[in-house]
Amino acid sequence: MFVARERELAELEDCYRQPTFQMVVLYGRRRVGKTALLEEFSRGKRALMFTAQQQGERDNLCDFSRTLYEFFGMPSTLPAFSNWLDAFEFLAEKASGEKLLIVFDEFPYAAKATPQLPSALQIAIDRWLAKTQAMMVLCGSNQGFMEDEVLGEKSPLYGRRTAQMKLRPFDYFDAARMLPDMPAAERVVYYASLGGTPYYLAALRSEETYLQNVTRLFFERTGLMFDEPGMLMRQELREPSMYHSILRAIAHGANRSNEIADCIGIPSSSITMYLKTLSGLDIIERAVPFGEPEKSKRSRYRIKDPAFAFWFRFVAPFVPAVESGLGAQTAARLLGGPQLSEYVGRMFERVCLEWLAREAQADRLPVQPTRFGSWWGTDPRTRAQDDIDVIAADDIDKRVILGECKWRASFDESEALAKLEDRQALVPGYREHWRYLFTKELVSEATRRKVANDSHVRFVTVEDLFT
Repeated sequence: MFVARERELAELEDCYRQPTFQMVVLYGRRRVGKTALLEEFSRGKRALMFTAQQQGERDNLCDFSRTLYEFFGMPSTLPAFSNWLDAFEFLAEKASGEKLLIVFDEFPYAAKATPQLPSALQIAIDRWLAKTQAMMVLCGSNQGFMEDEVLGEKSPLYGRRTAQMKLRPFDYFDAARMLPDMPAAERVVYYASLGGTPYYLAALRSEETYLQNVTRLFFERTGLMFDEPGMLMRQELREPSMYHSILRAIAHGANRSNEIADCIGIPSSSITMYLKTLSGLDIIERAVPFGEPEKSKRSRYRIKDPAFAFWFRFVAPFVPAVESGLGAQTAARLLGGPQLSEYVGRMFERVCLEWLAREAQADRLPVQPTRFGSWWGTDPRTRAQDDIDVIAADDIDKRVILGECKWRASFDESEALAKLEDRQALVPGYREHWRYLFTKELVSEATRRKVANDSHVRFVTVEDLFT
């Protein structure tokens, strides 16, 4: 089932409409839906689709030759091209005079088997392909390779691309489009567990409960997600065990670089490189309190991808139990208590921030935000630790939304609103403030009556997040 990706499809269509040669670089982590996006985009177009394999140069060149011959109606028994440059020259000659889409999927596989492949393609573009109306898409899952060897300044292909696109997992809203018949609160729980990777979401079974689905996927030795984070790290990273330790430390509360280094027993000076690599893969992210400079020493690291966050929080510590056949019992104990609710509550804050961004794009907020974030630190008035869950600020007109996110069903609603009003002092410089209370359940009628005349208070339920 193909859903969402409207923006990406529109950008690809815009490139396709150009009357000149286009080279688009599309990359992103495995399972994120790159091939599905290209298949959807290619519908109704004359498209030559080739996927390289993890094999030697000769085999990939033979496969590419056969693909060319079959596409252009020639006998597939013709001899394979002896090198990539000859194959590209043939392709350019055939592409002359027609609008052709050329997709080279898993480009890193072929390029690693033939290190001179990027140079051969650069020559082919400069000599022949640039004179055609073809659109070529180079696609790959090895993000490091695509960024360094295709997009990097030292790459022979540097300057040849006309567009680039890093495909990321769905946000909460698009992820929910793969779960159309599910209650809103349950959608949030699934997003907190599996994130927005289409391949993972497609593995859910509608006839199973949340516990049954998650047990099957995460807590069985044959489950899709049981070794998924480890497999992805082994494919992308040179020291997967080190990265595993870092992610486990973050999942269990170490969020400052020195804390993470202490947890895994390496010098603080050595941790930066590892954190930068994980950030580049969109596995973790570094955040600073709203209003702080980017280089603030008060920064925190957190696992960005919900599937990784869930795995390292709930699965990693209990791998031996799963391998001993005790996964179902372990899952029932872990996911049936307060630990899951606490975890989902933190993820709910991210969902609310994503909702604010979506509402801003649709011009449905009382402010036009120029930045989003959250705040944490010491309240200078009380010297106590405090935080603001979500912030959407307009730094041009100096107006701001402050939000509190409550996943638990029972809490003091009036107190939450009063605290939001008090916390306005923690983000100074704004002339107008709105208070948003995000809740799992509808707030009481009594609370609504109390603020009925305050146009700067808004209530957003989990149901509202999906409308």
